[in-house]
Amino acid sequence: MGLLSAPAGVDKREYWGFSLYDWANSGYVTTVGTVLFAPYLTSVAESAACGYVGTADKPCHTNLDVLGLGISPGSLAFYVVTLATLVSALFLPVVGAIADRMTRKKLLMCGFAWAGALAASSMVFVGGGRWALGALLLFIGNLCLGSSLVVYDSILIDVAPPDQRDAVSSRAWAFGYAGGFLLLLVNLAVVTAHDALGMSQGTAVRLSLLSAGLWWGLFTFIPFLRLRDRPPVSVVQVRSGSLVRQSFGQLSATLKHLRNYKMTMLFLIAYLFFNDGIQTVISVSSTYGEKQLGFETQVLIATILLVQFVAFFGALAFGRFAQRYGAHRTIAGGLVIWIVIVIAGFLLPAHQIVPFLAMGTAIGIVLGGTQALSRSAFSQLIPKGREAEYFSLYQAGERGTSWLGTLVFGLVHQLTGSYRPAIVALGLFFVIGLALLVRVDMRRGIDEAGNSQPTVV
Repeated sequence: MGLLSAPAGVDKREYWGFSLYDWANSGYVTTVGTVLFAPYLTSVAESAACGYVGTADKPCHTNLDVLGLGISPGSLAFYVVTLATLVSALFLPVVGAIADRMTRKKLLMCGFAWAGALAASSMVFVGGGRWALGALLLFIGNLCLGSSLVVYDSILIDVAPPDQRDAVSSRAWAFGYAGGFLLLLVNLAVVTAHDALGMSQGTAVRLSLLSAGLWWGLFTFIPFLRLRDRPPVSVVQVRSGSLVRQSFGQLSATLKHLRNYKMTMLFLIAYLFFNDGIQTVISVSSTYGEKQLGFETQVLIATILLVQFVAFFGALAFGRFAQRYGAHRTIAGGLVIWIVIVIAGFLLPAHQIVPFLAMGTAIGIVLGGTQALSRSAFSQLIPKGREAEYFSLYQAGERGTSWLGTLVFGLVHQLTGSYRPAIVALGLFFVIGLALLVRVDMRRGIDEAGNSQPTVV
């Protein structure tokens, strides 16, 4: 447990409260967002559009009618994620501004978490032709996840001093992978043994979705009880008027303020690109494996379990690398590996499980580390008192809320009828993100934000 214990200078009670929110929300991120819901919603939508569930040998090419638009059932889930993120771009800056002015910041975080958990639990009712209900619940769940993470990420600055943020962020991310792994392991057993348990595979999937919502909601009580409230130091003013007016006004004010911090802005733009690539790979991996490569649900869950297991150690290893080489260089190295992964994904043969597992192992090595270190590195570049406000912009491209990547993936699939060109198109996001990241001068950015310099950046 030494690798997971609280670093020196960090309050143990708050460390566990902070870390276990990653444990809590990873039940939703993994079971719902990564593995089960996109393929399940696709199957429900395909049944409604074509009268049967599409396969690699017999795909469904009939579109759904959504407000007069023809939507491919295979692209539906990715368009919903895209819409949720576009709405988040307007909504999250208001959430961030409110959080920076609140004394009970943890209550705001947990309130959004519990609302998202309720939406996830309600996915148990998505069946038959109720693809529209599934789309709505996915939209609500992703919006609530992003809102809770805006507040959560800003709490990192309260919990950890500058020299310990890489370690705390990496260890919390490792806890998230451990929690996601355990819940997904149980769900794998339920889905695999559905016949022995006297239920259909669809019922087993719906019960797994319910378990993710309950996991998220119940474990959120731990950070609610262990995190401390602090008086706000923000100078941010929440604008009056309707929510839409507040959203546009706050987003405009935040972007104007950001322009004064060149390195912070450059890091954020780089992050939005490469994290879009990461999040899209995560969200489309199960659909790609099932619809393009022809794997059964049990194989997909087993592969994600492997990713979660490897990512637990990968996050800790990246934290160690950051202590020696700095978060900036460690993230850049991870992005090079991501580019190789996307190219390899395009070349994967169908129905060949060993290459698929090898790619999953590679993803696990870099997945948690690049995200955890990005969070801690960005925290060093934020002006004091605007933590949640700035993390609201950060969260617009955070996990489960990527928008341009899912849009590109969905459009390329709809235009080509294949997921292979869609997956390779994601490599552009990593190339652009890396090119921008190498131009970030971290020490200059920390000075511009008025923060203390850590020993290694």
